[in-house]
Amino acid sequence: MRRARRRFAALIRDRRPVTLLVAGYSLYVLAGFILLCLPVSQATPGTALLDHLFIATSAVSTTGLVTISPAGSYSFFGELVIISLIQLGGIGYMTLGSFMMLAIRHRLDGLHENVARTVFVLPSGMNLARFIRSVVLFTVTVESLGAIYLSHAFAQAGIDAPIWHGIFHAISAFCTAGFSLFDNSLEDFRGHLGVNVVVAALSYLGAIGFIVMSDWWRWLTQHKRLSLTSRVILKVTLLLAAAGTILLALTDPQLQALGRGERLLTAFFQTMTAMTTVGFNTYPIAGLGAASILLVIVAMVMGASPSGTGGGVKSTTVATFFGAIASAFRGDSWVILSGEVVREERVLMAMATLGFYLLSLTVGAFLLLLTETGDFAALVFEAASALGTVGLSMGATADLSDAGKWIILVMMFIGRLGPITAGIALFPPPSDAGRYRKPPRDLAV
Repeated sequence: MRRARRRFAALIRDRRPVTLLVAGYSLYVLAGFILLCLPVSQATPGTALLDHLFIATSAVSTTGLVTISPAGSYSFFGELVIISLIQLGGIGYMTLGSFMMLAIRHRLDGLHENVARTVFVLPSGMNLARFIRSVVLFTVTVESLGAIYLSHAFAQAGIDAPIWHGIFHAISAFCTAGFSLFDNSLEDFRGHLGVNVVVAALSYLGAIGFIVMSDWWRWLTQHKRLSLTSRVILKVTLLLAAAGTILLALTDPQLQALGRGERLLTAFFQTMTAMTTVGFNTYPIAGLGAASILLVIVAMVMGASPSGTGGGVKSTTVATFFGAIASAFRGDSWVILSGEVVREERVLMAMATLGFYLLSLTVGAFLLLLTETGDFAALVFEAASALGTVGLSMGATADLSDAGKWIILVMMFIGRLGPITAGIALFPPPSDAGRYRKPPRDLAV
């Protein structure tokens, strides 16, 4: 037995962090699927196995797309399983394990450190152990404060079991999962300023990433300057939030029927829910105009920020992409963001990430259009929402065929890993990579 354990440990150590990352999230999905299939988890019998797998994948990937009603299909235990999967998926694979190891041994072994650095794309020089402690502490603090307020708001609104609803929605918001115990998401709270603001605050705090929170704390306590990553994230987030809110409020014909204050609040929330990839909605997505749908898709593709709980291409990748365009216009051979030159390998990774993301989105949308008979815009929207782990839908999810569910399921899983990470896992580099290089040649582009 001891020899078998040593062989298993050696096998794990020899695996690449990316491979272990895929295996870890797969294990979460499998465990969640088994638990949701138990009779104790189900409020109504007869749910198809594929729907249980779909819900487990959606929870671990913090997407929020559902083929059945979580509140109507699962018991309290089933809902507890779902929110646990969301929490595990939101703060990242091996984060809790690493935190427990730090609490017991006060250091990380090589395996945990390698995988954790793959999960959290950190700038060079950031202390990993201190970062993981900060992630767990920050998560517990923010979710607790959000749960307290939401429980109070739901109690005032006459919601049954307001404390449980408050806890569930606080975790779902911070982890940008978008799972709701209300079948119409948060549409009943469209005009409730407090619920809108608190859910938005939870979502933004999760989506902008733990790097920003760690940097902010060091700035506050040690008066250290924010890193380039944090400055870019904050600038891009603020710019996209303002631009999206103004465009939706001014141009959407359906929102014009609302009062000025409610229209602005609704436009802000829908922009927030797309760019943080949280997936809650206070207005029916299918009721928005065609131009607004396009804006929401663009926001979902751009997504949240690295080392956060959201999905999408990520704000720093978007900033690097536009920085590269600006450099080309200037005739420079380097990318400048916030007055600093970005390292060349980061620029290359950003271009690869954006390219592979758009390729994955195109393939996923194409397959959905082959297997489903729904509206073109609704199916493309569904694909963008799944890959971005957003959870917004124009109503196509419930009508998906089994083939369509499998397509969305795979896209959600790829979105949680990150398309470029999934690509590295699927297509490992050749063993002789880097040994043979030809001189660079010119190419017209």
